[in-house]
Amino acid sequence: MTLSTKNLLIKTVLLSFIFSLFFTACKEKKIAKDTPQAQTKAQVETPKILIKKPATVETPEGMVWIPGGTFNQGALEGDTMAMNHEKPRHQVTVDGFFMDIHEVTNAQFREFVTATGYVTVAERKIDWEEMKQQLPPNTPKPHDSILQPGALIFKKTKSSVPNLYDYSQWWEWKIGANWKHPNGPDSTIEGKDNEPVVQVAYEDALAYCEWAGKRLPTEAEWEYAARAQKENAIFFWGNDHSQLNKYANTWEGEFPKVNNKEDGYERRAPVMSYPKNNFGLYDMAGNVWEWTTDWYNINYYKELANKGTIHNPQGPTAAYNPNNPMIHEKVIKGGSFLCSDSYCASYRISARMATSMDSGAEHVGFRAIKDIPLE
Repeated sequence: MTLSTKNLLIKTVLLSFIFSLFFTACKEKKIAKDTPQAQTKAQVETPKILIKKPATVETPEGMVWIPGGTFNQGALEGDTMAMNHEKPRHQVTVDGFFMDIHEVTNAQFREFVTATGYVTVAERKIDWEEMKQQLPPNTPKPHDSILQPGALIFKKTKSSVPNLYDYSQWWEWKIGANWKHPNGPDSTIEGKDNEPVVQVAYEDALAYCEWAGKRLPTEAEWEYAARAQKENAIFFWGNDHSQLNKYANTWEGEFPKVNNKEDGYERRAPVMSYPKNNFGLYDMAGNVWEWTTDWYNINYYKELANKGTIHNPQGPTAAYNPNNPMIHEKVIKGGSFLCSDSYCASYRISARMATSMDSGAEHVGFRAIKDIPLE
């Protein structure tokens, strides 16, 4: 098999996953402990909202209290970079909760793995019978040498890319890539304890949260926390785009060829490298995307538009993406070090992306939240 043929075969097998990562964001099964049960409903009665933290409850280490409240979820009308799946804006109310002040780090995830012996999805043997259920019928099985554990890594291009929809020019499936080797088997996280852990599939994030006694946020909770009561802001710091390199780790320069590193980093930055938002949260824009529990459904925002204020929405009851009808996708938020003006500008508060649950990538991580039981 020639190199070009092998690459084509890899691209065919992984098409649906990579497609879900980028095409949806920039264009207008193993499901663990996450069967959708809650159906979003308009509230007939005004719900009691948990706003203030009870005085008897202590704030967990490494977390901050996010006071409950009401906000408009989705893109502002004046946001010229907004995509259709961020619209229309709709009013949402959420109860207060504790949230990690930064993304889960390599050191924190290592503590979890050491304590439990957990093996991430990217480290497990690939099950072809399971994988082919998410691929077009009659997709040929690749050679066993290709069907090896791994994940997606980013690679800069040597020349300009006129067609930014051709994501295969800067993404590569790398055997041996996982959370301990985020950029491939020869890479390491040694000396990078404070960088956000990546190459974690949705199932991996859930497992960590269960061990830590926490959970992943809903999309509404995440966006509310990122906005931090700045009702008319496009970015968490306001509307001044020129301040981007001061507040977030993103791609600056010609994507995906040259990153000028004006913000100080080319790939992942240590957590808390940039200013926090009004709630005391770091990295709510750029650095790495973050998992939420919401299914990605392209019609969801439109369905909510005429339902009044929604209390603690749990997202749609099922995933739906016409571009990837066979894939179970979740919403991720916050953007990453790869977000650029020319590609997706997903460092905006309302930005969202659909991502397959069953694989990792070097620009996707997570943070957790913790509830106070309502009386």
